[in-house]
Amino acid sequence: MQPNICAIQKVKGDMAQPQSSSRETGPPQSSDKLPPEILEIIWPALQVGGLSGMSGMLVGGFAGVIRSTTPTLFALASGIQWFTLGTTFWASRGFVIHVWGKDKVGPGEKVSASAIAGGVGGTAGGLLRGRGNVIPGAIVFALFGATGQAIYNWADARNSEVVERGKSGKKNSILNSKWSPMKVLSDSEYENMLREKLLRVNAQIALVNENIEALRAQERQLAAENDQRLNDPKDTSS
Repeated sequence: MQPNICAIQKVKGDMAQPQSSSRETGPPQSSDKLPPEILEIIWPALQVGGLSGMSGMLVGGFAGVIRSTTPTLFALASGIQWFTLGTTFWASRGFVIHVWGKDKVGPGEKVSASAIAGGVGGTAGGLLRGRGNVIPGAIVFALFGATGQAIYNWADARNSEVVERGKSGKKNSILNSKWSPMKVLSDSEYENMLREKLLRVNAQIALVNENIEALRAQERQLAAENDQRLNDPKDTSS
C-alpha cells in the first residue's frame, strides 16, 4: 500500500516544525559586556587612579631629583603606589555605597564608607611598601578618608543653605567682603543709587541755569549802559 500525497505532506510538516522551533528557542548568545553596576564602580575608580598615579609620578620625580637618586625609577614607583591607592580607595568606596543603597546613603554613612575605603586603600598601598606599613597605612588613610568626607559634607551642606536663602554662594560672599573693590547690589540699592545720581545731575543743571541767567543779566546791563552813553546829552552838545 503506497502512501498518498496528503500523508507525505503531513509528515514533512511535522518534521519541519520542530526544526523551526529549535531555531527560535535556541540558547541565548553570550555577551562579553560587564554589568552596568560594575562599570559604574570600576570606570570612575580607574579615572581617579589615573589622576592619582600622574600626581604620584610628578611628586616622585621631584623627590627623586632632590634625593639625588634615579628620578625615573622613583617617579615610576611612586606613580604605581598612588595609582593603586587611588583606584582601590575609590572602587572600595563605590562598592560600599552601592551595597548600602547608593541613593539612600546619608552623609554619616558616606563618612563611614570613606573611612572603610581609606583603610582598604591604605592596606593595598602598604603591601607595596612592605608588610610593616600595612597597619599604619590602613589607619592613616582611614582617618584621611573620613576627615575628607566630613569636610566635603560640611561644605556641601553650607552651600545648600546658601542656595536655599536665595544667594549666589561663594561669588557673592567674596564680592561682599570688606577687602573686595566691588559690591553686589540689590534692586532697591541700585534704584537708590540711580536716584542719587539723578538728583546730582539735576542740581548741576540748576547751577548751570543760574550761571546762564546771571550772564544774560550782566549782558543786558552792559547793553543798557552802552545805550545810555550813546544817548547822553553831554556827548551831543559837544
